[in-house]
Amino acid sequence: MLGRIFTVGGYTLLSRLTGFARDIMLAAILGAGPVADAFFVALRLPNHFRAIFAEGAFNAAWVPAYAHVHGEKGEGAAHLFADRIFTLLLASQVVLLVVAWLFMPQAMSLLAPGFSDDAEQRRLAIELTRITFPYLLLITLVTLYGGMLNVMQRFASAAAASIFLNVAMMMTLALAAWFPTAGHAAAWGVLISGFMQYFLLAGDLARHGGLPRFAPLKLDEDVRGFFKALGPATLGSMGTQVALFADTIIATFLPAGALSALYYADRLNQLPIGVIGIAIGTVLLPEMSKRITANDHDGAMKAQRRAFDFTLLFSIPFVAAFLTVPDEIMRALFARGAFSKADAVAAGGTLAAYAIGLIPFVLIRSAVATFYARKDTATPVRASLTGIAVNVALKVALMGSLAQIGLALATAVGVWTNLLLVLFFAVRRGFLVLDRAWLLSLAKFLLTGIVLAAAFWLIARFGGSALRTMRFHDEVMLVLLAAGGTMVYALAILILFGRSWLVSLVRG
Repeated sequence: MLGRIFTVGGYTLLSRLTGFARDIMLAAILGAGPVADAFFVALRLPNHFRAIFAEGAFNAAWVPAYAHVHGEKGEGAAHLFADRIFTLLLASQVVLLVVAWLFMPQAMSLLAPGFSDDAEQRRLAIELTRITFPYLLLITLVTLYGGMLNVMQRFASAAAASIFLNVAMMMTLALAAWFPTAGHAAAWGVLISGFMQYFLLAGDLARHGGLPRFAPLKLDEDVRGFFKALGPATLGSMGTQVALFADTIIATFLPAGALSALYYADRLNQLPIGVIGIAIGTVLLPEMSKRITANDHDGAMKAQRRAFDFTLLFSIPFVAAFLTVPDEIMRALFARGAFSKADAVAAGGTLAAYAIGLIPFVLIRSAVATFYARKDTATPVRASLTGIAVNVALKVALMGSLAQIGLALATAVGVWTNLLLVLFFAVRRGFLVLDRAWLLSLAKFLLTGIVLAAAFWLIARFGGSALRTMRFHDEVMLVLLAAGGTMVYALAILILFGRSWLVSLVRG
């Protein structure tokens, strides 16, 4: 399991690094003005649907169902099941695409009502979203193929696919002079990347398992079971996305640049979520599904506990950095070209607010795996809907005084609510045991985080004065923070946990 986690995490890290290069280009070329805000709305709409229906709900229902059919009934039955789901999926996505193209002005009135006062920005947002929306159809098929490959213990191509999004956008941004606006260049890059990701996954699956084909629709027991799980999973996956939808809607009423500050802060926040949380959750779900199908419930629980420990071990440094030195990070990465230092400060405050909820963001996918692996997609919905209610209520309350920082803070409180309820339900059902050893481990992680945060603050305070006259001082400061933080964190882990704990964690 550890090897597969590092495979997924490694490719995801490469994706995030190329993503930073892409965002540096976006910041320098688009800045944080009206065209940038229009493009980020165009990017968010298909991404919201992708996160809800593709990588979120569909993956949560598809992987356990396909693993169960594959393990219980054999490869032939699994292929027939995949053919039927592929047929239904493709038909539904084509219908959604046609409806979205036809009713995009009405959808934009709901998604970005604040653009109604600026006819040109609204027109641009509609035009760009029509370009990006077909990306959803392609990524939904990528998710189907990726889930099949994951059950076969092949994780590399699915993890690497998102790299193409960054590469394609950088290529089109480099040719921005040939497009009506830089926003058009970025939007076409999104669509081109969808085709690149599709052909990568389709090629891998064709070589190792065979691509799904069109099949006569038949609602047999397996298909009915899949849709029975898909409905609640869709509601469960909507939690974070409804929060981000609300962010987008409310931010369109805030001053120009609020949407851009949310975007760049969220991009950094997504680094540990993708490299750690999603990577570990992606590997954990088929692992737990396979163990539970084999009646190895103790092994499934042990796998989940190890996933929690790995997640916290790798996430604590990000939380400490984002809370204590967010401005330094934003200035070093993005403050150049059209993106000013004032924009970096606005995005830095937003990043610090998001960081309050980073731990539940990275843990939630591993936490709900214990339910999804048992084909129980309904229980996490109760936690998710409660988190949504808390989140949206706080957004409305905080948007006036804290602007986009209030939106990010509300998201953090909402995801904490979601995670704590999921853990409560898991413990009550006997799927998770929070014994004294694990609670002690949590206390040690908290202490290491405090020590590391203090180290970051000291490095930034004293190093900032020494480097102020140096050229590229922001970039040098970021390197110092990374190097100093790594040494302090490694030492704190060895002192508090000991070498034997690390060895046992790796060996299982």
